Amino acid sequence: MLLEPIVPTVLSVRRIPSADPAVLAAYGADPARHVALGLVTCDQDDALYVALDEATKHAPVDVVFARSFYAGSAHASGRLSGEILGVIAAAEPQAIEDGLAALIACLAHDACFYDADGKRGVSVFPHVISSLGHYLAREAGLAPGEPMAYLVAPPLEATLGFDAALKAAAVRAVKITPPPTETNFACAWLTGMDPGDLAACEAAATAFAAAVVDVATRPHAR
Repeated sequence: MLLEPIVPTVLSVRRIPSADPAVLAAYGADPARHVALGLVTCDQDDALYVALDEATKHAPVDVVFARSFYAGSAHASGRLSGEILGVIAAAEPQAIEDGLAALIACLAHDACFYDADGKRGVSVFPHVISSLGHYLAREAGLAPGEPMAYLVAPPLEATLGFDAALKAAAVRAVKITPPPTETNFACAWLTGMDPGDLAACEAAATAFAAAVVDVATRPHAR
């Protein structure tokens, strides 16, 4: 199954080398530990969540703020708003630079949605993180370094996809977020029954994508 990638667009990237303590605190940073901030907007929220996690594996940064915007990038509040704002914090500006470099590389070469119906009318995110960083590990309640399938699609497609993924491999649901989310999609995080079972996560993601494609191309099938 070959799906066309929809590469995310990084809409804005800025740094605050020495942020005001009130701004640090407002965005979830700790003024006692953090000095610098890196801010990114993107037109794909889930791809940026994965990229933020990737940043924590390459630099001593913390993800202090990551929030999807209501209704998605098609209804953004401005030209540079996109679908999400992500903020990383660090004790010094060079760590921010290193974290942003890893984040941008991840968006360019790894994390993205895919076209599920050949018309870009239905998109799917069947992403597998082979080794979690400390951001998504904390959010998922898993250990850093464990693999996780990060699965996203529109409401009905996702529901059938979650069921297919859970039945296709020895995986368990860490978290299922039914619709509507801020962007009106649905999301599930799955990991192997055996910790570290990357193959199970990959099999689940493949089954998820196949189910979404099936619904997208045969929406009224029994």
